[in-house]
Amino acid sequence: MTSWNLPNLLSLSRVFLAPLVMVFLAVRGQFGTLFGVNIGDILAGVVFIVASITDAVDGYVARKHGIVTNLGKFIDPLSDKILVVAALISLVELQRLPAWIVVIIVSREFIVSGVRMVAAAEGVVIAASAGGKAKTVAQIVAIVMMIFDMPFAMPVMWIAMLLTVWSGLDYLVKSKDFFR
Repeated sequence: MTSWNLPNLLSLSRVFLAPLVMVFLAVRGQFGTLFGVNIGDILAGVVFIVASITDAVDGYVARKHGIVTNLGKFIDPLSDKILVVAALISLVELQRLPAWIVVIIVSREFIVSGVRMVAAAEGVVIAASAGGKAKTVAQIVAIVMMIFDMPFAMPVMWIAMLLTVWSGLDYLVKSKDFFR
């Protein structure tokens, strides 16, 4: 089975869409507005939403057709992190999001990735938990709301950050045996 299948190409697309989100947000002032909304924000938001949808689609297609590969196991979570971190950094630059929230979110991702690497070295695969999936959905919703500069975006980001911390702690508790 080739590694260059539809799910892996969808995952890889997120790596290339992440900088596009950043570019649209960085040069947003050069696009003007549409119905009072900055066109750069609209473009960044649409690209981020499309990229986020590819995450759900690639997993569904891979499982449905039984085309799970080592490349997919590597690139899927990596591309998710690249997309989210790129958007979060851009939001910090636009002063829509405090940097300390991004540090907490990124720290959790490093910690969980480290735990997964330790487990993999022991031949154990740690699957995504329900908490991790809830964290991802909350982060995507919060980021979209912040890109579009919507009301209540910050409280939703707080919820996403709390779910991020909670799911990270859950991973640590469930994997405590790997640290003995």
